[in-house]
Amino acid sequence: MLRRLLPLLVAGLVVTAILASLGFWQLRRMEWKAGELAAIQRGIEQPPVALPAAIDPSMKYLPVVVSGRTTGDEILVLSGSHDLGGGYNVISGFQTEDGRRIMVDRGFITQDDRRTPRPPVALTVAGNLHWPEEKGSKTPEPDLSAGIWFAREVPRMAAHLGTGPVLVVAAAVQGDAQGVMAMPLDISHIPNNHLSYAIQWFSFAIICLVMTIALAWRIRQQTN
Repeated sequence: MLRRLLPLLVAGLVVTAILASLGFWQLRRMEWKAGELAAIQRGIEQPPVALPAAIDPSMKYLPVVVSGRTTGDEILVLSGSHDLGGGYNVISGFQTEDGRRIMVDRGFITQDDRRTPRPPVALTVAGNLHWPEEKGSKTPEPDLSAGIWFAREVPRMAAHLGTGPVLVVAAAVQGDAQGVMAMPLDISHIPNNHLSYAIQWFSFAIICLVMTIALAWRIRQQTN
């Protein structure tokens, strides 16, 4: 009986240990991710600086301030939340005082405000540079005839609006906001799912251990 039980017990305990170690690894990853998110949030909340002369995606989340004028051209990105309901984020073409053309995510409007005119307006915008990664394999293509997009795709939106591939997400706006509510960038859109992954691995470890014990007990009963 021992010859039959020993390999089973060793294999079962080894697999259980491997599964449990993966759970502990996920807990360590959770702590690491929490630290990374806290660092990002601290960076987002730093005082804004003037828009750098050279900009690239490594500057993601950099707080900046820009003054200039919207161009009147805009993209509406389908949006919404539990508190606000359905609506759109307004992505406006924006020309800075020194003549640079960028995009500004001015914030949220409701479904009812979709067709409200938003002509060119002078604004000073404090916000954060951002290159969202929202488009997935199941994201629909933009409805260009209606001007509605389903994800913020910076290079593609820039080509559509005739600007550089630079997006500033507004946190505060000085000037006529034209009914657009600024939605400051934060870390709520960045997932930290490592706790759920850890629970899954620990669950697999418990199941493996229980199955090993049950099978060992059954083998012992059959040999008695």
